Amino acid sequence: MDLPDGFDAVLHPPARLQIAAVLANVDDAEFARLKTITGTSDSVMSKHLSALSEAGYIVLNKAAANGRRRTWVSLTRVGRGAFRGHVAALEALVAGDDAAT
Repeated sequence: MDLPDGFDAVLHPPARLQIAAVLANVDDAEFARLKTITGTSDSVMSKHLSALSEAGYIVLNKAAANGRRRTWVSLTRVGRGAFRGHVAALEALVAGDDAAT
């Protein structure tokens, strides 16, 4: 079976898929919160966010809060579309839908 249209290798790693799923439901999320949700270290989270940013799927905003510099992450319009397409492709794979290819 070929991969369905919309399958996105950038979003497929589990942590990136979790990040996109969280961001699809909120305006933005803090780096530390995403790190907790995914169970990753700072360096691994940074690498995942870099890959998503390079693909144009997220925007990073840095701001001071409580005397500390914080990073906030939000999904772009392109990222939302890619996420929806990837989820649809995964659903097609689960359903065994050959027509999706």
